[in-house]
Amino acid sequence: MPSLSEETQGRKAMLLPGDTIGIVGGGQLGRMMALSARYMGFKVGVLDPTPDCPTAQVADFQVTAEYDDRSAIHELAERSDVLTYEFENVDADAIDAVRGIAAAPQGTDLLRVTQNRVREKRFINDHGTPTAPWRAVNSTEELDAALDEIHYPAVLKTCEGGYDGHGQTVLRSDADLEKVRARADRGGGFPPSILEGFVDFAFEASILVSGNGRDYVTFPIVRNEHRHNILHMTIAPAEVSAEVAREAHELAIRLARGFELAGTLAIELFVTKDDRVIVNELAPRPHNSGHYTIEACSFDQFDAHIRGIAGWPLEQPRLLSPAVMVNVLGQHVEPTRALIKDHPEWNVHDYGKAEVRHDRKMGHITVLTDDPARTVSELEATGCWDDLKVA
Repeated sequence: MPSLSEETQGRKAMLLPGDTIGIVGGGQLGRMMALSARYMGFKVGVLDPTPDCPTAQVADFQVTAEYDDRSAIHELAERSDVLTYEFENVDADAIDAVRGIAAAPQGTDLLRVTQNRVREKRFINDHGTPTAPWRAVNSTEELDAALDEIHYPAVLKTCEGGYDGHGQTVLRSDADLEKVRARADRGGGFPPSILEGFVDFAFEASILVSGNGRDYVTFPIVRNEHRHNILHMTIAPAEVSAEVAREAHELAIRLARGFELAGTLAIELFVTKDDRVIVNELAPRPHNSGHYTIEACSFDQFDAHIRGIAGWPLEQPRLLSPAVMVNVLGQHVEPTRALIKDHPEWNVHDYGKAEVRHDRKMGHITVLTDDPARTVSELEATGCWDDLKVA
C-alpha cells in the first residue's frame, strides 16, 4: 500500500511520478486519462467488470469487478494514491468509505450533485447561472402543475440515470402526456423526475474547465452537433461573439469554484439566437466534446484532469489550431477504416473495444483545419456518417 502523509489527512499534497492513480471505469475516457497519466510518469490501475477493457490495455493493473463492489473499490484504493472516475454513476458512499486509504481530490459532492438532475439545476442556479425553466415532479399531479407553468413543449427526465437520451420523454401535446400517465398506471410508476422547458437555441455548445482545487482554467467554447441524442461532431472553436465567449468562460469558472474543482468538468450549453448562454448539463469528468483538445491544444483535457487531481499547477491552455472532431460509432468502423489510406489529415483514435455495436462509441477522428466549414463538408462527403442523416 502506498505511504500517505499524516499531515495532509491521508492524502499527499502533490503526487509525483511513480505514484499510482486508480480509475473507476475502464472505457475510452479512462483509457485517455491513463495515457496522459503514463506520459507524466504515474502508474495506473483501473476497476472495471470487463477483462482487458480499453483502460486496462494501457494500465499497470486491473481490478475486475462491478463498479458497486465495495471490496473491489477498497482493493483499488489500497493499491493507489489517488482515485478518480470516468463517469458519473459511481457509488459516492463507496468512494467516501476509502478516502482514508487513497485521496479522492474530486470529492463526492461533485458526484452527488451531477448524479441528480434536480440537485444539479439548483447548484447551477444558486451560482448565478441560468438554465432552462424547470420543476421537480414526483407524480402525475405534480407534472400537470408543472406543465401549467412551463407549457408545451417540454422534456420529462428522470432525476437519476439516463444518458444519450435514455430516461427522457419529450412532451409536445396532451397526447404525449397521456402516454406518461398510461405508463404510470400500468405499474411503471412515476420515478422522481424533472420537467424542463424547451430552449429556443441557435446551437448546442460546451466548455471545459479544469482545476487543482485552487486555480482554474478553461478551454475554448465549442459547437456541438447531436444526432439521435448522440454527439456526432464538435467544431472548435465555436463562432461566437466575444460576449458569448466571455460569459461561457465566467460561468465555467463560477461553477468550478463552487465545487472547488480538482480535475476536468464539462459544461453542456445552449447558445440562444440573442446570444444568451444557458447551461444544460454538467459532466464531472472529461467529455466527448473535448477530444479535439488532444491534437488542437497546448495541453488536452486529459492532461488537465490528471494534473488537477495530482495537485500540479495548471496553465491556461491555448488553441493551436481550429479543429473538427467526429465520432466513430459501431456502424462507422468499417467505412472509416476503409478510407484511412486516403486521408492523411485524419487523426484516428480507436478505443480498443472488443465488440462492435450499432451506436456504440468505438473511436473518433480529429482534423486540424484552417477552414472548419470546408472540413465538415469534406467529412460528410465521404458518406461514412450517412446513417445518422435518417431521422
